[in-house]
Amino acid sequence: MEASMATFFTADSHHLHAGILHACKRPFASIQEHDDCLVEAWNATVAPGDTVYHLGDFALGPAEAAERVFRRLHGRKVLIVGNHDKRSRRLGWAEQHEGIYETAIEGRHFVLCHYPMRSWPRAFRGSLHLYGHTHWRLPGTTQSCDVGVDVWGYRPVSLSAVIDAMALSDTKPEELRAPA
Repeated sequence: MEASMATFFTADSHHLHAGILHACKRPFASIQEHDDCLVEAWNATVAPGDTVYHLGDFALGPAEAAERVFRRLHGRKVLIVGNHDKRSRRLGWAEQHEGIYETAIEGRHFVLCHYPMRSWPRAFRGSLHLYGHTHWRLPGTTQSCDVGVDVWGYRPVSLSAVIDAMALSDTKPEELRAPA
């Protein structure tokens, strides 16, 4: 019997980027420790047949080193390009998308983008928006969620955990709020 494949999301891993340790107060003694821990957490979460949408800023460093990190990660990997992905685009992504990427997953409409949006396509019809870039600094809403590693214990987050996080929010997206 074949196991079902799952969908995960992540952003802002910043592999090979030593400056991220200080900038985001990541609790690692070195970038090597950081990268090894992120790879270990990814692989403990994601099975080889799963799909991971990486919403930008995968790695900042030499292309060969980024390729070594990339090859260690389980799953089918899809890149939504971020502002630090110039070299990461050369990696063996199953798919790559610029800017805003709309898709349906498990019967729900998603708008995926590296950047958070105050308004997005089909928000009035229940569309969900996932983003990165802000490193925990911009809280989500009932229909949006930061999927960056700084929010989710340095690992990809499951679709069900994202849905649960949005259900716990008491903040509606600005576009859907009633006028005062």
